[in-house]
Amino acid sequence: MHTREEKLAAFGRLLDIMDDLREKCPWDRKQTFDSLRQNTIEETYELATAISRHDMNEISKELGDVLLHVVFYAKMGSETGEFDIADVCNRLCDKLIFRHPHVYGEAAAQNAEEVSHLWEQVKLKEKGGNKTVLGGIPDSLPSLVKAYRIQDKVANVGFDWEKKEDVWAKVKEEIAEFEAEVVKISPDMEAEFGDLMFSLINAARLYKIRPDNALEHTNLKFIRRFNYIEARAKEQGRELKDMTLAEMDALWNEAKANEQLSINN
Repeated sequence: MHTREEKLAAFGRLLDIMDDLREKCPWDRKQTFDSLRQNTIEETYELATAISRHDMNEISKELGDVLLHVVFYAKMGSETGEFDIADVCNRLCDKLIFRHPHVYGEAAAQNAEEVSHLWEQVKLKEKGGNKTVLGGIPDSLPSLVKAYRIQDKVANVGFDWEKKEDVWAKVKEEIAEFEAEVVKISPDMEAEFGDLMFSLINAARLYKIRPDNALEHTNLKFIRRFNYIEARAKEQGRELKDMTLAEMDALWNEAKANEQLSINN
């Protein structure tokens, strides 16, 4: 690992390169906050993908891409005289110190759950911070993540089930309400499905499961197994569209069995 001095030197090198690119590269020179926004979102998702795969080499690479965007925005801010990278770092440091009174102040917190409760109280008191419990949730968050954050925040101020097992009655109630609308082919199906998803996300939170991570793991598992079906069909000289569902199911089960065998070994 690098020394503190080497880390500072590496960051300084990045800032110097950013200065050069903004001055000498036509593409970098023409970028604005708005033009970079979508790229930033894509880079964040690429980092999230690398994290879900636990690929440390790829995580390191994608962190660099995200850091580039942080430095890029700060450089553009400095050009208008509104803020620079020092402002970004200092504001972050000040916020971290203010939000950790159990580290830098007199407050006490013995575990992560107590820290979460403390954070919500501190954020409401913070100058220029959230004025309401749900005020700090970004509008642009993906719906699945947003639902989890909403439930987590209100739970931190006491709006939660007394026992986590109580959530299952709500889940079953929402399933029944959704099924009732499906039978009628009602326009309310979408709303009821949303309520059902919200209740399932709440259940995941109560059982310490990140629903976005859980769904992504299932996505990756499905892709892996379906790719196996496709590869095996190709080995047999067949097209998927010409196979029966039973034949594809057999290959799906073969993929599952191979995965289990790999786990056991």
